[in-house]
Amino acid sequence: MTKKIAETSTWIGTIGIVVLLVYFYTQGYFTNPAALQNLLASTGWLAPLIFIFIQIVQVVIPIIPGGISCAIGVIAFGPALGFLYNYAGLVIGSIIAFLLARRYGKSFILKFVSEAQYNKYVAWLDKGKKFDWFFAAAIFLPCAPDDVLCMIAGLTNMSLTKFTTIIVLGKPLALLVYSTSLTALLSMLG
Repeated sequence: MTKKIAETSTWIGTIGIVVLLVYFYTQGYFTNPAALQNLLASTGWLAPLIFIFIQIVQVVIPIIPGGISCAIGVIAFGPALGFLYNYAGLVIGSIIAFLLARRYGKSFILKFVSEAQYNKYVAWLDKGKKFDWFFAAAIFLPCAPDDVLCMIAGLTNMSLTKFTTIIVLGKPLALLVYSTSLTALLSMLG
């Protein structure tokens, strides 16, 4: 996959999510969670699996803005199940991104981010153990570029166990902040 294909898919994905969001907005799905839940319910037991898969993909191939999909999960499935499905997809996607970057290295990461963005975060790798602390703090905070950092972590000698522990313990707070703030924003727009 070339960087051009990744950029194109990101634009197509972004346009697609905007069209989907406009459609959902015009149908009242953001202001009426029951309507969105009914829509997803029409896909039956596959709805949660489809949503988790979307969350996994948006971490590995950033074609959908992650914060928006988190809010949609909470609106569609309610606060508890929405959080759980978001959390499962984001944790699995983060682990996959880490492993892909570990396997394919810098060339894989550069398919999704600019050289400047890559260099900005790779600079932390030179700080040795401080990267682990920086990574853990960034995952814990809601505004960090988690997807890129998961890939950068794949270039380090951080163990999969340590990485997974940081993701599992760090994601809930950031996810909670994203989900609640974006859900409130979308409700205010409706």
